[in-house]
Amino acid sequence: MIGSELQALIQLLAKLPGLGPRSARRVALHLLKYRTELMIPLSEALHTAAQALKICHTCGNLDTQDPCAICANNNRELGLLCIVESIADLWALERSGSYKGYYHVLGGTLSALEGIGPEQLKIPALLQRVQSTGVREIILALNATVEGQTTSYYLADALKTTKAKVTALAHGVPLGGELDYLDDGTLTAALGARRQL
Repeated sequence: MIGSELQALIQLLAKLPGLGPRSARRVALHLLKYRTELMIPLSEALHTAAQALKICHTCGNLDTQDPCAICANNNRELGLLCIVESIADLWALERSGSYKGYYHVLGGTLSALEGIGPEQLKIPALLQRVQSTGVREIILALNATVEGQTTSYYLADALKTTKAKVTALAHGVPLGGELDYLDDGTLTAALGARRQL
């Protein structure tokens, strides 16, 4: 019923996060309906991105240059290094505009179940980077998951030998959040991280 070319397109689209086979079919049909306005420019943009983007050897960010624009920016705070799990986390912090230091992307979190240890992540490169630069504070900005917390504890222990202060993002009640709608883990973290007013 469906040609092999269209089937191949649907199967590739279904591999994207948040898209299953049914959503992939809808996206494929939408792309075909707007072939000139959307499908052809999208394919050209994908090809260009695949050719031009590279991973920064310093921090692990994506950019068209290496080192990336963030690492090459001398106006950022040299003594601050923020550790994140993924490029998406780096982009989220940059979008907030509240952080002006440098980054290090781990590429995931430690997970014994999945066989992901320090060597599978960019932890050795992080330790070497901290030893060779004048970092005064390391901010652990890892997700508040079991794996994220495990990775944070591992990094805090591994970084004890450095002169840098190791901090973590605060967890708890979000601004404008109502206690009744929060999960138990968030409430527990908020109580544990309470501070004097």
